[in-house]
Amino acid sequence: MYALAIQQDFIARRSASADGSATALSHRYRVELMVEAEELDQQGYVVDIDELQAQFEGIVDEFRDKTLNELPDFEGVNPSLEHFARVLCEKVDEALYAPQLSAISIKLWEDDTAWVAYDVER
Repeated sequence: MYALAIQQDFIARRSASADGSATALSHRYRVELMVEAEELDQQGYVVDIDELQAQFEGIVDEFRDKTLNELPDFEGVNPSLEHFARVLCEKVDEALYAPQLSAISIKLWEDDTAWVAYDVER
């Protein structure tokens, strides 16, 4: 099994309540995207890393410097670390055309000591 991972740091705000009634606080997030494949593509890659970084940056930019509670992805849902990891992973899964991939996973930190992961098997 081959695996390729990239990371990005960004800031977003969130309220600890689903309805956004609590004060929204800024969080510095670190997100790691890992893709896995049993076989390499015709170029000998899991995926082209430059294309992966560009696509992932576009997805992360949807959340960068925004208040998560105000976004449609979190309507009626507390934008917890767990929900946020799922949303990111599902967006990558929808956007990334790479038939050789067997799994996509997101690992998301909002501080230096704790993280959450969400995986999609293909």
